[in-house]
Amino acid sequence: MEERAVQYPVLKEGEPFYFEGSQVGILVIHGFTGSTQSMRPLGEAYAEKGYTVCGPRLKGHGTHYEDMEQTTYQDWIASVEEGYAWLKERCDTIFVTGLSMGGTLTLYLAERYPDIKGIIPINAAVDIPSMEEMNTAQEPRFLDAIGSDIKKPDVKELSYERTPLQSVKEILKLMDEVRNRLDRVTCPALIFVSETDHVVPPLNSQLILEQISSEEKTLQYMPDSYHVATLDHDQGMIIEKTLEFLENQLS
Repeated sequence: MEERAVQYPVLKEGEPFYFEGSQVGILVIHGFTGSTQSMRPLGEAYAEKGYTVCGPRLKGHGTHYEDMEQTTYQDWIASVEEGYAWLKERCDTIFVTGLSMGGTLTLYLAERYPDIKGIIPINAAVDIPSMEEMNTAQEPRFLDAIGSDIKKPDVKELSYERTPLQSVKEILKLMDEVRNRLDRVTCPALIFVSETDHVVPPLNSQLILEQISSEEKTLQYMPDSYHVATLDHDQGMIIEKTLEFLENQLS
């Protein structure tokens, strides 16, 4: 593929966000083809409670889908590890939360950084059988959009209108790597799952619950949200239950 010279600007509301607060930090990770816009309400709510918050922009996201096409799953890992390092410089204690592939990356970090105090994956993806056939496909170059699966009317996720085939192949690699190491997760986990999700099968969260080695782990169902639950009817519950979880781990 020829090197592309186009430099796409970061979209308004797609920028990374940072809030400095206490010695307790929270890494807040958005999802595949999405942007920080989907996680900003959570980040702002946690910052209001005094926590230090980092919401990184995953490489190739929040710009243009052709930009995303050029990135690998290692690039996305590097994006969250940079955010983790930013928090480590400022905080003694770190929690990680993420939506969809952000939840996958949350699990990835927990598998490799045992000092993480707790994780809150939200509709995390580790196994999407419907995507598997894309692994050997060569075309079309771009697939339909998968963003904005939201039950709440008139709410739209800032996400790409098309999905690069190459990026699907990359998330499949990431999910395989994370799924095969789930038993390495030992920190407390609060796992959110929508009862109806048109992007990631809800059984993913059950699989995570069963395979992580954490002694303290809870599955919290969200009855009134689709995939992008952080912008949906259950947003308030996610914030409330997460704050309770953080307080319990810190007490």
